[in-house]
Amino acid sequence: MNKVIKYGDNVDTDVIIPARYLNTTDRKELASHAMEDIDADFHQKITAGDIIVAGKNFGCGSSREHAPIVIKESGIALIIAESFARIFYRNAINIGLAIIESAEAAREIEDGDVLSVDFTAGIITNESQDGKQYRVAPFPPFLQNIIRSGGLVELVSAGDLQ
Repeated sequence: MNKVIKYGDNVDTDVIIPARYLNTTDRKELASHAMEDIDADFHQKITAGDIIVAGKNFGCGSSREHAPIVIKESGIALIIAESFARIFYRNAINIGLAIIESAEAAREIEDGDVLSVDFTAGIITNESQDGKQYRVAPFPPFLQNIIRSGGLVELVSAGDLQ
């Protein structure tokens, strides 16, 4: 079970990781600046495995892969949003960051709620709201395999592409 940190619509890649920090390739250093322009206390709030819930168009803006990388590196296990910018969506899968689109869940889940997620069955359970469940289309097995493996590069390196 994981705690929710909630944001609104149009969280763009410049807010996720401000461009002024892109002069380093150190993932830990980059992650230390994740979300700081929208949420200065982000790193004090999160623990490994937490979940971001957001509104529409999460990850809009530039196509840089840094955005999902810093979210994953900061310890976030999953992002649930009403919708994602398409390039962010694909970049997240490529680097092994789990993402789910669900308008109903994104609207109803509150900051601080505790969730459990069954990716195989496509069920989000809000333990803070008397076990309310949201059904979503599960990722196909090959996408689940990419995410479980930690990303496309790791999967290809392991020779386990299926």
